[in-house]
Amino acid sequence: MTQTVLITGVSGYIGLHCAAEALRAGYRVRGSVRSRSKEQEVRNTLAAASVDVANLEFVELDLTAEEGWDKAAEGCTYVLHVASPFAIANPKSEDEMIAPAVDGTLRVLRAARKASVERVVLTSSALSMMGSMKNGTFGPLEWTDPEDPRISTYTKSKTLAEKAAWDFIATQSDDRPTELVVINPGGVFGPPLGKNISGQTMTMVFQMLSGKMPMVPNAAFPMVDVRDVAMLHVLAMTHAEANGLRIVAASEEPFSFVQVAQVLKDEGYKGPSTRIAPSFLLRFMALFDREAKGMVGFLGMHLGADNSKTRALFDWTPRPLEQSVLDTAQKVSALAA
Repeated sequence: MTQTVLITGVSGYIGLHCAAEALRAGYRVRGSVRSRSKEQEVRNTLAAASVDVANLEFVELDLTAEEGWDKAAEGCTYVLHVASPFAIANPKSEDEMIAPAVDGTLRVLRAARKASVERVVLTSSALSMMGSMKNGTFGPLEWTDPEDPRISTYTKSKTLAEKAAWDFIATQSDDRPTELVVINPGGVFGPPLGKNISGQTMTMVFQMLSGKMPMVPNAAFPMVDVRDVAMLHVLAMTHAEANGLRIVAASEEPFSFVQVAQVLKDEGYKGPSTRIAPSFLLRFMALFDREAKGMVGFLGMHLGADNSKTRALFDWTPRPLEQSVLDTAQKVSALAA
């Protein structure tokens, strides 16, 4: 019997890649969308990527509402909780980002538990490990301090949502508890499956390519290809030894914004700039610009990642980041033309 996996946020950048990976692996996918109007777009996008969508169905769900979650989880063996609000810019109110992230995660876990789902794989972020650090190496044992005034609202939302998930799992008292694995990606690059390039990574690459980013932030941290992130999500659903682990999905070495721009320049793109923005300028801009304020916590970061457990557990070799950047630029250029 074909096993069913609920994938939240299936129309998003990572969600689409997870759906493709799961369908190709032979699972039935139940994808959540905020609006039924997204259904055909998702089907067309996956079909255009040579994915058989016969085993794809949809449910309309909202992270901020209770309706529909219990029914969506019924009959599912696994849940990939990918959906979460993402933006570098700090919102006017923290709750705009934190409430959907934390409350939405708990809604997913409660529904999964009620439906006797075997395992939930939660998409967190390396930011929940490294957000309070500037130098050194982070790994599964590190936690960002959510009260650190330097971190962005997005970093805080991912940290609090992941902590809430582990707390929920720890309170289960029955004989067959729902298992949890958390995937913690670094900065995610790689080509989008669909035509939507409005996401944060695509927007940044587009701005670089079009010369609209005259300077880049002074920051370097581990990054990862979106196709690797999706593969790790699907493998984490069933790997016996993954239960209860935080999975570092990131390169060992830091990759800087300057390196991203240089890779593009070396390929012949004329727009990217390798000039580093003075940190004092970004801090000044942060006084009146929410996106600049969201970047302040990253300034001066030069961090590596301990991904040894991920490599060993899943026999994983990360895709070269240079290729990820170029694949992203090629797709963004084609779609923006």
